[in-house]
Amino acid sequence: MDETEFWEIVDTTREAAEGDPEDHAELLVERLLELDPDSVLDFARHFEARYNRAYTWELWGAAAVLLGGASDDAFDYFRCWLIGQGREVFEGGVHEPDSLAELLDGFDEEIDGDGEELGYAADEAYEQLTGADTPDLGIAPQPPEPEGVSFDLADRSALAERYPRLWERFGV
Repeated sequence: MDETEFWEIVDTTREAAEGDPEDHAELLVERLLELDPDSVLDFARHFEARYNRAYTWELWGAAAVLLGGASDDAFDYFRCWLIGQGREVFEGGVHEPDSLAELLDGFDEEIDGDGEELGYAADEAYEQLTGADTPDLGIAPQPPEPEGVSFDLADRSALAERYPRLWERFGV
C-alpha cells in the first residue's frame, strides 16, 4: 500500500462517517477487512509513522488550545484524530500547528479531537482477519519525549502568543 492509498482509505471512511470519530473508526475497520493481512499491516505502518511524526511540543500546544488542555492520553488520541482528518489537515497541522485555525472547518470538543478508536482500527482488522495479534511493524518507536522545546502547556498567555490564530478562533 502506498501513501496515496492510505490517505484515500482515511478520507473515504471519514466522509462516510460524516465527521463522527467513532463511526469513522468502525467504517475504517470494515474497509480494512476488505484487504489482505499484509495490506492491513502496511496501513498500520503508515498510520504509526504519522502518529510518531506528530509527537511534537508545538502540535501538543495546539491540541491544548483546541481541547482546553491536553494530558498525555488526550494528546495521543488527538494525534489519531488528526490523522483521521486527512492528508491536508494532518500535514498542515504538523508543519504549522497554528494553521489548524484555517484548516479545520469547525471543532466541537465534545466529539472532535479524540480519535482513540482510530488508533486501534488496523489492529482490530488484522486480528479479525488472522486471529492473531498485530506483529511488530518494524518501524522506529515513538521517541521518549516530543520533538522540539518543551513549554508550559497550561500557560494560557503562552498558548495565546504561540498560536494566535487558533487562540482567536478556539481559545477559551
